[in-house]
Amino acid sequence: MLRLPRLPWPGLGQTGLTLLVALASAAVLLTGCATPGEPTPRLSETTPAAVGLADSATAAVSARWWAQLGDEQLTRLVDQALRDQPSLALAQARVARAQSAAQITEAADGPQAQLSVDAARQRYTENGLVPPPIAGSIRNTGTIQAGFSWSPDWYGQQAAALQASLGQARAAQADAALAANALATQVTRGYVALTRLLAQRDVAERTLAQREELRQLTQQRVSAGLDTQVELVQADSALPDTRAQIEALDEQIALARHQLAALSGQAPNALDTLSPSMDRLAMPMLPTSLGADLLGRRPDVVAARWRVEAATQEAKVARTQFYPNINLTAFVGLNAIGLDQVLDGGSRQYGVAPALRLPLFDGGRLRAQFKGREADVNAAVAQYNAAVIDAVRESSDAISSLQSLARQRQAQGEALAGAQKAHELAMQRYRAGLGSYLIVLNTESQWLAQRRQAVDLRAREMDTGVALMKALGGGWMDDAPVIAAAH
Repeated sequence: MLRLPRLPWPGLGQTGLTLLVALASAAVLLTGCATPGEPTPRLSETTPAAVGLADSATAAVSARWWAQLGDEQLTRLVDQALRDQPSLALAQARVARAQSAAQITEAADGPQAQLSVDAARQRYTENGLVPPPIAGSIRNTGTIQAGFSWSPDWYGQQAAALQASLGQARAAQADAALAANALATQVTRGYVALTRLLAQRDVAERTLAQREELRQLTQQRVSAGLDTQVELVQADSALPDTRAQIEALDEQIALARHQLAALSGQAPNALDTLSPSMDRLAMPMLPTSLGADLLGRRPDVVAARWRVEAATQEAKVARTQFYPNINLTAFVGLNAIGLDQVLDGGSRQYGVAPALRLPLFDGGRLRAQFKGREADVNAAVAQYNAAVIDAVRESSDAISSLQSLARQRQAQGEALAGAQKAHELAMQRYRAGLGSYLIVLNTESQWLAQRRQAVDLRAREMDTGVALMKALGGGWMDDAPVIAAAH
């Protein structure tokens, strides 16, 4: 039985208590009038074993993984982007909004008290409820009143609402971490792309010089009657093509610098002198197998998991709408006609107003609302499962590509060493008078082609390593508090 304390205010007394008990009893009897109906079948969250994940991985990812690449210039650029990029400020603003919503929900869970002070001057109607001599006169009125209200959380509605708000705030935090990790990845991959373009330009410059030497040699051979004009035209046509390749590389280099400047929140021409070298980039230790401990920290997976929690709690809130809602309200204060009498003892007023609300027949609105919340839970679970599958696929693709690129680089390294050795031998024979310089240039062409391929493979390996670190969540940890007052 619901027990209410004996109240000192006249007029409530035993009759009022009996009425409240009767209302509470009626609430219990009538609860079945509006029911949530049959439960909706719930989807199950996927498990690590279902997607082939081990319990732990062979290596961890640092929270500042870009610093492990060994290039201080890159580290400063990523740090500046994380500090000054406007898109991250937008993500942080969304986190602050979600945190504020959680704080509002938490504050609504406790008793509420208000103090009001009012003064007014008005003419009272002669034909109203107020009798003469006040009727028809102009009087001053004053009120000083304190109010108190409390809705006991007997069915866990407010607790579930708070947990739903905290879940949304946690999801917003994870989304902000996802945006930061994506930005760091964009800057790093853009930086790696710039190193590749600069290295390719160096090779293209040497190719142009080599073809100019080949053209001069062909001119000499034509003058000596050893070659025809056909060979000379061929040598001449190779020069514009190489110059066009260099110009295209210069354009791509300029665009890459502009992109890095924009990502780091700078003016487009702020990085026009940025000339990183691929030799300064080091591949960090990366996992060779996937573990649930790594993918479980990936921001989009964490955000999806928190949204499942928030949707589950919101479904609980919708279910509590079928239960009685009891609100306790009380007030005490002073009220008088005539400001000089406001503080008089006879001006005191007080009261209590317990209220009960119970849904009986609402045309199925509450049931439809509850079913919609249960559908939201299934949708959140489906999104979580999809996020896990995508995370496993992206990480597995990156690991497979890294393993393949390592084998390609080994084979290509042997081909590069062979081409370089052939060029060195041709140069030695030329210097010894045993071979022509044309053979030296031809072997150098093969060496330059292998150098271009080596640059591309190295850049692809670095880019894939960065993609793997992003796919594993960038070392982010979901351990920051949402609001300091939350428990």
